[in-house]
Amino acid sequence: MSTEPATPAAEAPDADDLSQEAVRREKRARLLAEGKQAYPVAVARTHSLAAVREGWDHLEAGQETDDVVGVAGRVMFVRNTGKLCFATLQEGAGVRLQVMLSLAEVGEEALEEWKRLVDLGDHVFVEGRVISSKRGELSVMASRWEMASKALRPLPVLHKELSEESRVRQRYADLIVRQEARDMVRTRAAITRAVRRTLEEQDYLEIETPVLQLIHGGAAARPFRTHMNAFTQDMTLRIALELNLKKAVVGGVEKVFELGRIFRNEGVDSTHSPEFTMLEAYEAYGDQHTMAELMRSLWLAAADAVGSRQIETPAGVVDLDGEWRWLPVYTGVSEALREEITPDTPAERLRTLLTEREVEFDPAWGAEKLVLEALSELVEPTLLQPTFLCDYPPSAQPLARRHRTDPHLIEAWDLIIAGVERGTAFSELVDPVVQREVLEAQSLLAAGGDPEAMQLDEDFLRALEYGAPPMGGLGLGLDRMIMLFTGAGIRETILFPHLRPEAR
Repeated sequence: MSTEPATPAAEAPDADDLSQEAVRREKRARLLAEGKQAYPVAVARTHSLAAVREGWDHLEAGQETDDVVGVAGRVMFVRNTGKLCFATLQEGAGVRLQVMLSLAEVGEEALEEWKRLVDLGDHVFVEGRVISSKRGELSVMASRWEMASKALRPLPVLHKELSEESRVRQRYADLIVRQEARDMVRTRAAITRAVRRTLEEQDYLEIETPVLQLIHGGAAARPFRTHMNAFTQDMTLRIALELNLKKAVVGGVEKVFELGRIFRNEGVDSTHSPEFTMLEAYEAYGDQHTMAELMRSLWLAAADAVGSRQIETPAGVVDLDGEWRWLPVYTGVSEALREEITPDTPAERLRTLLTEREVEFDPAWGAEKLVLEALSELVEPTLLQPTFLCDYPPSAQPLARRHRTDPHLIEAWDLIIAGVERGTAFSELVDPVVQREVLEAQSLLAAGGDPEAMQLDEDFLRALEYGAPPMGGLGLGLDRMIMLFTGAGIRETILFPHLRPEAR
């Protein structure tokens, strides 16, 4: 993973911005000096803007009613004329509604205060009759108004939009002015609901496991480290959900899942974030094929929540309704290198083939690592349609069990869609003796300085010694699922991603 490039500071305010802030602060002071509230505890809102639109959308142009409503929202447009002022209010998901203030309805003092005190971005409350303007615009004709919250900073405007960097850094402003940002929040929520609902419909039970852990395990990744004062104990933030969920299966919770935040102290790029959301699910008496069926059902449910099972990508259309191919790792690498590659292929030969294809590698790597590098560089980027890359060499996944027909392989797959890994699953290793041997080998790597190697977790091994049933396990990066459906980078799918501190 690449290291995050130097991040520029958020856009510095220009002189006009600073002038506007000074004016707005003066208006706030004026409100307070006149005995009015700039930030009242509550306003007498009776209807949302959406409810007004839904309840009175039948009005014809010029039609008026005696129906009085109290509405509130952020001022996104304002036009102040002599005796009649117009404003557009916005709420929540971007629903907008026009309000009108006339001299005849609100009186001279209230109209003058509106012109004098209200700016774009302010939250205001308006009470009045529901009407349709002469141009057919559904509106509230105000009989009174009050400030609901005075904005001290000007909103980004069309001629000076937020840069991509500032959109991420100032997501609150991005959400105010850009419908696409609000749509992303709702798309993420819809996909998360669909994933959770699908699991619950298949009788999986959702549980929560600790974020703070004594020993990091369940994946090969560098952890974040912290310290618990109460126990005088160094701790890590979890890098996976796996081990505690497996303990629950040992205890009899036979179909279990967790949607949780994961923390990995690694590089940042368009597909990696140090904090992200992972789904892991485990099923007693399941295996990699059980998990493949579950994975497909999760993706189809998410697609239905978004609205289409065909996804446009720069490389072409992904058809989730089509065939989900199974491709053995050594078959895929053999096709890419145009030579049969097996678990017995010498590392020297692999180095020669990778050099010929200009694939970079560490000369110290063994054959299995070289095969995985060839897979990553030459095979995965070519896989547009959903593909289960399966039959990995053992070093790829220390927690997967050996293949039932070929001891040189493990029962594990990675799901590749549009050239990117989207999920993984194993037939889980449940033999406590073999698992101890694997984790001891990992702990030796950790002791030798490998920051991503797993540590020996005696409590996990003790749980397995009580007898773990045959088990299938699945992991799905929720952010990468959302990235595929939206075409966005990971920073866009995470509402408040981690960024370098702003330069001051």
